[in-house]
Amino acid sequence: MKRTTETRISLLPLLMPAVTGVSPPNENLVITNPNRPWWERYQPISYKICSRSGNEEQFKDMVKRCNNVGVRIYVDAVVNHMCGAAGGSGTHSTCGSYFNAGNRDFPAVPYSGWDFNDGKCHTGSGEIESYNDIYQVRDCRLSSLLDLALEKDYVRSKVAEYMNHLIDIGVAGFRIDAAKHMWPGDIKAFLDKLHDLNTQWFSAGTRPFIYQEVIDLGGEPIKGSEYFGNGRVTEFKYGAKLGTVLRKWDGEKMAYLKNWGEGWGFVPSDRALVFVDNHDNQRGHGAGGASILTFWDARLYKMAVGFMLAHPYGLTRVMSSFRWPRYFENGKDVNDWYGPPSNADGSTKAVTINADTTCGNDWVCEHRWRQIRNMVIFRNVVDGEPFSNWWDNGSNQVAFGRGNKGFIIFNNDDWNMNVYVQTGLPAGTYCDVISGQKEDNRCTGKQVYVSGDGKANFQINTDAEDPFIAIHVDAKL
Repeated sequence: MKRTTETRISLLPLLMPAVTGVSPPNENLVITNPNRPWWERYQPISYKICSRSGNEEQFKDMVKRCNNVGVRIYVDAVVNHMCGAAGGSGTHSTCGSYFNAGNRDFPAVPYSGWDFNDGKCHTGSGEIESYNDIYQVRDCRLSSLLDLALEKDYVRSKVAEYMNHLIDIGVAGFRIDAAKHMWPGDIKAFLDKLHDLNTQWFSAGTRPFIYQEVIDLGGEPIKGSEYFGNGRVTEFKYGAKLGTVLRKWDGEKMAYLKNWGEGWGFVPSDRALVFVDNHDNQRGHGAGGASILTFWDARLYKMAVGFMLAHPYGLTRVMSSFRWPRYFENGKDVNDWYGPPSNADGSTKAVTINADTTCGNDWVCEHRWRQIRNMVIFRNVVDGEPFSNWWDNGSNQVAFGRGNKGFIIFNNDDWNMNVYVQTGLPAGTYCDVISGQKEDNRCTGKQVYVSGDGKANFQINTDAEDPFIAIHVDAKL
C-alpha cells in the first residue's frame, strides 16, 4: 500500500491480520530550527486530525481503504503532554490553531493552566531530575514537555474524546506514548472511557488493542509490570540483548538464546510487545544503547528480525524506516533529528516502489525486504506451534523449530557450517524463504531436503549474504 498520510518512521507490526501503526496524526507544533525534525510530531497543540501527513479526510480515507483489505491501523497516541514549555505562542502549528505555551493556553482542545501538573512537580526546574523518584517521573516535565494533569476527569475526558474520535473513524488500537510518565491508574481511567471498535469492520464488543511505551531496563523503581492491567508493554531489553548477542559483544553467543524470553528476565510473553529497533533507539534515543541493530547494519539486522519472527516469545513489531544523512561527531549522530524525506518546499516525498517491490526516495521500508516479508509469512504459518528441536554448536550456530510447521537455522560463526539436524518437519523438498521463496512449485533460492526421519543437511558459509535458512510447510514443493 502506498502510504499517503503516514510519513514518519512508521511502526509496522505485522500480525494476523496485518496491522500497521501510524505516527501521531494530531495537530502538532511546527519546528523549523532544526528544519522539521521527526520529533515535532510528539509536541501536540490540539487533537485535531491535521499533520504533515495529511488532514482528517485523508486520514479517514486511508483507514477505510486499509480496513477494507484487512489491514488494521493503530495510532501513536501522545497524551502525556502538550508541546514544550519553550514552544512560544502563535499559530505555528500544523492546523494553524492558536496556542500560548507560556500561559498553558491551548484553546483548540481547550486546555488551560488548570490542566497541567506544574503545581504537583516538586523539582526546582519543573523537569524530571531523578528517575529514581516515581513522582518526578510521572508529575514533572519530560524534556520540557508540558505535563498534563491526568488525575483530572476533564483531562481524561478530552484524551478519551480524541481517542474515541479515532476509534469511530475505524482505528483498531493505540500505542500509548510515554506511558511510564503517567500513573497506571490515570491511563486505566481514560482507557475505560473508550468506545468499542467500529462494527463496520470489527465484531460487536471488540475492544481497542493497547500497548504502552514503558522503558524498563531494570535498575529503576518504575516497572513495566505496573502497566499490565492496561494492555501490553514494550520490552526494550529484547532488542538491546539480541543486538549484543548477534554482535558477539561481552562474550555473548547465540547458543545462549536457548531460553530466550522470560529466561532472560523479560516480562511474560503474553504481556510483551517486542521489536529489534524502534524510531527512538535506531537514532540513539530511548533505550538500548549502541547494541541496537538497525537497517544500517542490514546483514545482522535481517538475522535479528528473522530470529524474532521465528521465535514464539511476545507480540512482534517490524520497523519501517527512512534514511537520513548520518554524520558522527564524538560518537554521536548529529543528524539524528532529521525528518522524513522531503521536497524543496518541505512537503514529504512520495513512497516510490522499485521493480523488486522495495522502496525508493530514501524510504527504507524494511517490511518489504524479501527476507523480512517472508519471515512474517513464516510467523503466520507457525502461529500457535511450540518452540521445538533446539540445536546449537555451543557457539554461534543455532537452530530451532516450531512444532512440525517451520524450522530456522543460523550461522553467525566465523567458519562454515555443514550439519545434519532434526527439523521436526514432514519429509519432502522445501524452499528456503530467506534466499528466495516458492513460486509456481519451484524454488527461486535454495532447496532443503527433509528425509523421512525429519532430518536435513544445512550448509551455510560464513560469508553468505544472509547466513540463515528458514523453511516452513507452505514453502514445500
